[in-house]
Amino acid sequence: MRIGARAAFLALAFLALLAVPAVARRGSVRPPRGAATVIVVTPHPEEIRIEFAQAFAAWHRARFGEDAAVVWSTPGGAGDIRRLLEAGALAALRQGQPIGGGADILFGGGSYEYEQLKRPLSVEVDGVRRSGAVLEPLALDPALLAECFGDGMLAGRPLRDPEGYWFGTALSSFGLVFNAELLAPRGVAVPGGWDALADPRLRGLVAMANPAQSASIASAMDTVLQREGWERGWAILRRAAGNARSISASAPRAPIDVGQGDAALALCIDFYGRAQEQAVSDGGSPGRIAYVDPVGRTTVDPDPVALLRGAPHPEHARRFVEFVLSAEGQRLWQFVPGTEGGPRRHALRRLPVRRDLLAREGDRFMDRVDPAALVGDAAAQNPDVRAFVAPMFVAVALENRDLLREAWALVASHPEYPRDGRVLLSSEARSPELRAMLAAFDAPPRVPAPGGRTIDLRGPEDLRAVRDGWLRGGWKDAGLWDPADAPADALRRALSRDAEARLREVIAVTNGGRA
Repeated sequence: MRIGARAAFLALAFLALLAVPAVARRGSVRPPRGAATVIVVTPHPEEIRIEFAQAFAAWHRARFGEDAAVVWSTPGGAGDIRRLLEAGALAALRQGQPIGGGADILFGGGSYEYEQLKRPLSVEVDGVRRSGAVLEPLALDPALLAECFGDGMLAGRPLRDPEGYWFGTALSSFGLVFNAELLAPRGVAVPGGWDALADPRLRGLVAMANPAQSASIASAMDTVLQREGWERGWAILRRAAGNARSISASAPRAPIDVGQGDAALALCIDFYGRAQEQAVSDGGSPGRIAYVDPVGRTTVDPDPVALLRGAPHPEHARRFVEFVLSAEGQRLWQFVPGTEGGPRRHALRRLPVRRDLLAREGDRFMDRVDPAALVGDAAAQNPDVRAFVAPMFVAVALENRDLLREAWALVASHPEYPRDGRVLLSSEARSPELRAMLAAFDAPPRVPAPGGRTIDLRGPEDLRAVRDGWLRGGWKDAGLWDPADAPADALRRALSRDAEARLREVIAVTNGGRA
């Protein structure tokens, strides 16, 4: 689909979704007659929507003496929502219309999506440049911000936007959910780090999701790359994809596969893993499914809330944000359902962002987790890594799925490749044959550059050059892609062609030079 057609399609899709009566959506509260309304766009599941809608209505009635209700719009995952909001904003700019006006609040998703949405978008119409952002900054009481966020940082990452474009509401970490009954017979220990995803004993038993369709999985893969390093991180992710029994479009699907016994291990965001652990335990099988954070090897990301530009109910939108950040709202994330201050029915299993609540009432939390201790000494983050997660993974793991599985099977079955779960790189292999196979399997992608050159994506300078040249249009006049194509799509196709060639090299090593 050409870029113009895609943008128009996304804009129409978003408008259509907002037009659906949200009171008909599951998890919505039908507003009482005459009640104030706040329209919230969210990727959050039904359990979160139910609990926050009910608690906000009670809080608002007690605080302001009037009824208020949440009307939900649920267009998809966080990445889908970002693309729809951007497309809607671009369409409004082209038509000379104000941005927004269909909803008040964006609630849920990772900080990456919100950082993109606060940046101005621009179009040129009849020689005139028009620009505007999807999010609107919101000024909150400094006392509330100090109570909630302290200095506003955790392990080097911001918990809120200093300009007020977004505010963290909960903290998300990334880890592994596993099925002990499937690991034990294969001699695989309880996982403690990301290497478990690459264990050749788990071929066909790893469940994964597509980072192009799930923002939480993109963040999880970004975590692996940031904490393990670019080369080793991709070595783990390639092997994990080679082990995968499935690569779904939905992030919750992978933990469900583990819970149902269809997979032994999955990469996921913490609350999906904990929810699956609890569901299986409540179903009568405690201990069969468990979630683990790789301590000192994970990251913690805030799950924000933000005011949308053109909000039709700005005052009640502000009140919703204040409620979500209040102690009453924050307790919903971790208190036991049915207890004082907790959710009514559903255990949400998220870590609240308020540090004072952790210090004061942490003994009532369902998950006794200290986020700072979980992260440990986090190295500096490379902000350019995230942009390459989806296109590289899709190119290797989806568009060359059969070749990847064949190549990984050849590598994993080589007599020298470790059977104890260690990740072996080409520099560590003694066998010339295995060394050649691993060199091709783990080779950094080759990306076309101006002047007939190619760039190997090995480190920060390479990532920055390709990001600026391909993804930000710096090389748009170099003839590297069709001007009618989206640069990101053209880059993914180039990565796919390179991945195919590399994987065929692996196969050729064992076939006497024939792919």
